[in-house]
Parts: sequence; C-alpha cells; structure tokens
Amino acid sequence: MLISLDEKSVCHYRMIRDARVLRAGFVPREVEHRDQEVNHLSSVLEPITNEEPADTAIVTGPSGAGKTCISQFVTERLREEVLDVEATYVNCWRNYTRFRTLYQILDGLGETIDIHRQSTPHDELVDRLQQYDGPRRVVILDEADQLEDASVIYDLHSLPQFAIICIANQEQELFSRVDDRLVSRLRSSEHVRMDSYHDEQLYDILQARAKWGLDQDVIADDQLYRIADAAAGDARLAIGILRSAASKADRENSERITDDILLDAATDARAQIKQKSLDSLTPHQRIVYDIVREHGPLGPSDIHDRYTEEVDDPRTKRTVRTYLSKMAQYNLLKAEGTSRDREYSIVTTSVASATA
Repeated sequence: MLISLDEKSVCHYRMIRDARVLRAGFVPREVEHRDQEVNHLSSVLEPITNEEPADTAIVTGPSGAGKTCISQFVTERLREEVLDVEATYVNCWRNYTRFRTLYQILDGLGETIDIHRQSTPHDELVDRLQQYDGPRRVVILDEADQLEDASVIYDLHSLPQFAIICIANQEQELFSRVDDRLVSRLRSSEHVRMDSYHDEQLYDILQARAKWGLDQDVIADDQLYRIADAAAGDARLAIGILRSAASKADRENSERITDDILLDAATDARAQIKQKSLDSLTPHQRIVYDIVREHGPLGPSDIHDRYTEEVDDPRTKRTVRTYLSKMAQYNLLKAEGTSRDREYSIVTTSVASATA
C-alpha cells in the first residue's frame, strides 16, 4: 500500500532512545554502589586469568540486590581483559535438574551435538566436562538454591578449568540442598554478600538508566525518587516501573511521563514481575503455590499434607519449607507468625501498595 505524504508527515514521538538500558537483564558498562562487591568478586576470579584454580564464589542477597548483574558485569570485564577466558550463564530455576544444568553448561561449550535428553547418562555429561580443554570458563549458577540435585556443584567444584559463581538469596537455603562433603567446602568459599539498595542508591541507578535510555527531561527527579521509594530496595522492580512508564508514555505519544502514567506503571511492573516469578515455578512448587492460593492461610505441615495427596513423588517437608521460603522472598507468598505457628497466604497487589 502506498503511503500519502500527509501520512508520512505524521511523526510518532519516541522518548525511548535505547530500550536495552531499560531491560532488567541489561549489564551496564559501569555499576552503581557496588564497588566493594565488584572488587571482591574480581579478586576471587583472578587466579583463572593465570590458569590457576579459582575458589568458588557464593553471591547472596535479597531479590533485586543486583546479584546477577554484578556477577555478569565482573565476568564480562574479565573476558575483555583476558583473551582465554569465557563465561556460561545457567538459570537453575529454569534448569533445576542435574541433567538440565549439565546440559546447559555443555551447550555453552558447543558439546551437545550427540547428547540425547532421554538416554544419555549423567556420568557421561560429567565425563565431557572433565575432558574439556578449551579456554578457562566462569560458570554462573543463578538461583543455585533451586537445584533439586545440588551435586552438580560438586561436579564442577572439582574441575580446575571452571570457576564457579553460585547465586542464591540465602546461604542456608543453598547449604541445605547439598550433602556434607560439599557443605564444608562451600562454607570455606568466598562469600560476596549484598544488601538491599537504599532509596538514594536506587535513585542513582534510575537516573543513569534514564540518562542513557530516554530523551532528556521526560521524567523529573522527584518522580525517580518516588519510584525508588516504591521499589523498597528492589532494583529489579524500580527498573521495571521506569520501563513500564516509558513504554506507556511512548504508546500514548506523550512527551513526558506523567504522574498518572507512573501510577499505572507501578501496578503493571509488579504484575509483570509476579507473573514472571509464577511462570518460573517448578511443577512441584506450582502445586504448593496453588494449595496456598486455594486453601490459605495454611501452616507448613498442612501445606505438606495436602501436597503429598496431590503428587506421586512428594518432596520432603524440609524441601517444601524451602519452596515456601523462596516464594515469600519473591513476594508470591507472605508469611505471618513465628517459626512455630507460621502461616502462608497469597500476596495480592493492591492499588495502595503500587502507589509510586
């Protein structure tokens, strides 16, 4: 179809200059307020640049504290400085079985051509990793506390050609999933602990993203402060609100992000993050979540009893408690009461809680 000159002259205003900067997974050229953690993690990985074994690094902190971003930032910088170093990223929430994790690592090495998911034994995958003689490689195991069989960490821990970064919300949940032979090794590993961001720190992060991702003067400083306040230390949520607001303003051909747009964006960002977290749940976790959604508030014992009635191969009470804790950390469930009388219920996003 031919477009008339009049139609061509109608120009849609675009305030987003670089959409990549507004994505949660974007790794910036410089990071805000994490110099100490960057230096610590860099020092842990430094031996691999001299072809020496590097210690396993355990990176912990609450959701939105920048654990994944910092880990990827450090490994990318390492790859820029050293020719013979590569990196592989594995999301262990999505690849929660030992086979899937090993497969993803081998896939990063280009070693999965003749591997069959149904018939290839785990030991063969480990043998291939042992035989790997390419460039030294950093393996990032994100959400490592989601591994159903954490022996994969042991598999990698003993191979000098790999440096391991294990990312988890809490150390104790990671340790609870590994056997005694590995616990002592992990406890003696280097621990990089991150706290939630303060509002001022989140403001700086948002200001940098707005500077590189948006046109000038499309969002006011006081609006960035309000986003930071609403995100309560969670950089992932803060960036999500900014991204949703910019997208909505773009769709509406607005030259500025208004307060009304910001309010809607806060609600949308929370909903999107919640849906992404729900989509990430393993089949067993989803059953536990649905039990709480349908019958909560419930205590862990009642939840486990109902759960065992619904599945053929139920996990232990301890594992189900870990599921509940993980879902609480990701704001899918809320826990009320002490450890003895704790009950879990569904988190509902209200208009009041979404106010930016």
